[in-house]
Amino acid sequence: MQKQLTAIIEREGNGYVSLCPELDIASQGDTIEEARMNLREAFVIK
Repeated sequence: MQKQLTAIIEREGNGYVSLCPELDIASQGDTIEEARMNLREAFVIK
C-alpha cells in the first residue's frame, strides 16, 4: 500500500526547510533537493 504525503519546502535564509505536516516531521538542506532527501531520511528514522 502506498500513501502520498505532502512535502512543503520553503527558502529560509541561505537554505531550505522541508516539512511533512501529516507526520509532523521537518528537516533542512542547502538546496531544494537536499532538503527533500533529508526529509525522506527523517521519515525513515522516525
